Amino acid sequence: MKGASPLLVPFLLLALAASLVLAFDPSPLQDFCVAIDEPKDAVFVNGKFCKDPKLVNADDFFKSGLNVPGDVSNPVGANVTTVSVNELPGLNTLGVALVRIDYAPYGGLNPPHIHPRGTEVLVVIEGTLYVGFVTSNADGNRLFAKTLNPGDVFVFPIGMIHFQLNIGKTPAVAFAGLGGQNFGVITIADAVFGSDPPINPDVLTKAFQLDKNIVEYLQKKF
Repeated sequence: MKGASPLLVPFLLLALAASLVLAFDPSPLQDFCVAIDEPKDAVFVNGKFCKDPKLVNADDFFKSGLNVPGDVSNPVGANVTTVSVNELPGLNTLGVALVRIDYAPYGGLNPPHIHPRGTEVLVVIEGTLYVGFVTSNADGNRLFAKTLNPGDVFVFPIGMIHFQLNIGKTPAVAFAGLGGQNFGVITIADAVFGSDPPINPDVLTKAFQLDKNIVEYLQKKF
């Protein structure tokens, strides 16, 4: 960089770094998007197709109903009401979504799960929740957990296994914002023991160090 002013060099390096940061593939907005040579056979893009701006109206950005409690009469005692791009088209390309979570008293559970495409920030509105997430293998699978009361906020980083448990005697309600228009959910137990087709029981027997009969029982249950 002969002849260049010493004051110019840091700015050139910053410009180069900025160009490298911007040179990356866009994050996927669905589980996968397999390439295809024939556009006529294509069904997915990275996100949703856009509505003609001239046809857009206020209803495209509106969704009601989050004041209505979800049905928690299920085995885990919890219900998630989702407002993602699938429920609110105006969220397309904006990178955010919202959920309401209802928990039954005495143990309503949003079971261990991950969001592959979004960080979650949760605020408790009613009740008392025990919440937490587990870090990656490289970080020693550490558990970060906290008991939350109304008004408390907790963050679950993208891709981390996390959960919420109602430890109170009354119903609990929380709202969460997620950093992805289609953040995705993988419930660990459902994915491992309820996949379609089922995972070979020998794999799960060795992975979980369980008797094969127990693994097969769990697969039937899920």
